[in-house]
Amino acid sequence: MARALIILPLLIVLGGCASYEAEPVSVYQWERKVERIQREDAERARVCGTLDKESARYERECAGVKS
Repeated sequence: MARALIILPLLIVLGGCASYEAEPVSVYQWERKVERIQREDAERARVCGTLDKESARYERECAGVKS
């Protein structure tokens, strides 16, 4: 029982941590990272353009998106 009280909070904390992503080191890696971010931003803008601007989903997912 006492062991469970120690392990459970530890698992909750560790489960909430984001995975580590190393920073790119080469020019090629930086270019790929920038291209990926640009694709994700373009997809987000496209999706936000289709949503109702009065919806809760739009407010939640489209903060800061230029439309």
